[in-house]
Amino acid sequence: MAKLIECVPNFSEGRDAGVIRQITDEVERVLGVKLLHVDPGKSTNRTVVTFAGEPDAVVEAAFRAIRMAATVIDMRRHRGEHPRMGATDVCPLIPIAGISMAETAALATELARRVGSELGIPVYLYEHAQPNEARRNLAVIRSGEYEGFFKKIKEPGWAPDFGPREFNPIAGATVIGARDFLVAYNVNLNTTSTRRANAIAFDVREAGRPKRHGNPLTGSVVSDDTGNPVSIPGTLKAVKAIGWFIEEYGQAQVSMNLTNLAVTPLHAAFDEVCRAAEARGVRVTGSELVGLVPLATLLDAGRHFLRKQQRSLGVSERELIHIAVTSLGLDELAPFHPAERIIEYRLRDSGLTRLVDRSVTGFVDEAASESPAPGGGSVSALLGALAAALGTMVANLSSHKRGWDDRWEEFSEWAVRGQALKDELLSLVDEDTAAFNRVLAAMGLPKGTEAEKAARARAKEEANQGAIEVPFRVMKATYSTFPLLAAMAAQGNPASASDAGVGALCARSALLGAWLNVRTNVASLEDRSAVSELLADGARMAAEVASLEAAVLATVEGKFGGP
Repeated sequence: MAKLIECVPNFSEGRDAGVIRQITDEVERVLGVKLLHVDPGKSTNRTVVTFAGEPDAVVEAAFRAIRMAATVIDMRRHRGEHPRMGATDVCPLIPIAGISMAETAALATELARRVGSELGIPVYLYEHAQPNEARRNLAVIRSGEYEGFFKKIKEPGWAPDFGPREFNPIAGATVIGARDFLVAYNVNLNTTSTRRANAIAFDVREAGRPKRHGNPLTGSVVSDDTGNPVSIPGTLKAVKAIGWFIEEYGQAQVSMNLTNLAVTPLHAAFDEVCRAAEARGVRVTGSELVGLVPLATLLDAGRHFLRKQQRSLGVSERELIHIAVTSLGLDELAPFHPAERIIEYRLRDSGLTRLVDRSVTGFVDEAASESPAPGGGSVSALLGALAAALGTMVANLSSHKRGWDDRWEEFSEWAVRGQALKDELLSLVDEDTAAFNRVLAAMGLPKGTEAEKAARARAKEEANQGAIEVPFRVMKATYSTFPLLAAMAAQGNPASASDAGVGALCARSALLGAWLNVRTNVASLEDRSAVSELLADGARMAAEVASLEAAVLATVEGKFGGP
């Protein structure tokens, strides 16, 4: 797996598009990096930039962006709603794939060292890059903000990790670190009161609020035996929150950082703010995401809201996202475009055209062309996906059938299984064509010298093994659709039994078609011992598929009640 990291620097400029563009231009000039999102805020006077790519390239892009920000932003003139301490206020690196947190922290440390030495900016490490536990928290480091740092940097214990111990009046100071994926999330309220928004924020944030003697607003703060203030914890773990009024929206918000989505997911934060707001006579009107969000976050939210409605969770990815966006009110302030706001979607190579993204006519026309791919392997995968889709459809219809309300979870579980099989088989439509193209590429390698002949032979053998494994995966996934189809034929909505039967017909053709492709490619292998178990399993499934199909069709015939 290729190593991939994300960087989400926050720059203290949210109003001058020209300044912001100069900074993001530096990011886009680095090969191996993709600029994913630029999110300026007028009231906060702050821009959140998101980019990702190969680790070394991302670090280089981050350095160049920090250097440009120090050139074009003058902190002596900065004013905004958000806490800040420098032109590049904070610059986190986040592991996405193929890289550990420890490796990412080492990259952050090296970036901080370079910024401090080459740019003369005081740099503080935070989160996983900071070895000093007392200095890991961003809020603790940034306390005092820009105005207070001229004095703070001289205090014992607050020397920067890198760079001079002199506060830079133009660039300020910067915090660089490595952290888990953080979601910046604001919940909109039907009030203009910052005090009420803050009260709700204190209700939910992990740090809570100070405990006071007597009046909870004006009483003196309660201290423990050691003199430290006592806090009343909030209801949400791994959540930081404040309340503020956004003039451009004309309403207050609870602004949150969700620092561990496994502890408090997006939908849980939304629901809890709704509860806390209602308890204080305030209503939530919607919410907004700042920057990008992982796909799983919205899929989990979609499932959560479907579960609350006692509806089937086995719907498509697109529908889950739609349910999440609608339920969270993510499009209240501006249109929410998943292709632009979900990190996995933004990282997709837009230059690649997938077969599964074509229209039905486009796919069939391509299959009918003189090109050998897509061929029977891709068509078999598509037939398997259609089989899974039909079984899933029956499950979803059954979960909503009038009078079957107490069975919605039963059918939802089947639908979830069907959606997973459908998605896997759809991915194999393109993987089969890619496997065929790797075989062609191996055959085109030079074969002049003995070394070239040996390299070509190895490449052909590996490519042919791949061309066998892909249709075998089609067989396995399609084989797994039969329990779904059999259950839906027997237990699902009787009016849709015939759809389960059509699914069985598709599944049998898909499995046998994929088996033909396995056997065709085996003939090109030099050493068949590596796939001997695969072939035995494939032969077993091919031998069983007719009886599996017949069982489903017999059940369907029994539903008709006559000739």
